[in-house]
Amino acid sequence: MSVSPDDRENDPYAALERAAELVWERARQAIEHDEAARVSDEAVARLMTAAIRLYAAKADGEERTFRPLLGEDDEIVTPTEALTAVTEVLRALRLGPMEFGLWSRRRPEDYHETPWPDER
Repeated sequence: MSVSPDDRENDPYAALERAAELVWERARQAIEHDEAARVSDEAVARLMTAAIRLYAAKADGEERTFRPLLGEDDEIVTPTEALTAVTEVLRALRLGPMEFGLWSRRRPEDYHETPWPDER
C-alpha cells in the first residue's frame, strides 16, 4: 500500500520539509536583494538553533554524518560566511578554538564522501 499525499499531510514533520523549502527560498531572496535586515535576529537565532539541534540529533541518532551544507565546496556558502557563523556559535556557548580543535579531530572517515580538490 502506497502513502497518499493526504496521508503525508497527517505526518507532523512533513511541514518541516515544506518550511525548509520556503525558508531556503525566502532567505536567498533576502540576501540577493540586500534585505537580510528585514529578518529579525530572533528569527535567525531560532532557525540556526533548530538546524543545529536537528543536525546533531540525526547525526547522533543515526550514528552517521552527512554534509550539512548544500552545494559543493564554497558554491553556496563561502568560507567567510561559514566561519562567521561558527565563530558566533562557539562564542554563544562560551567555547573557543581550543575546544573546537579538540572536538574537530573526530572527523568521519568518509568526510561526507567528498574528495579533496586535489583528488578529483
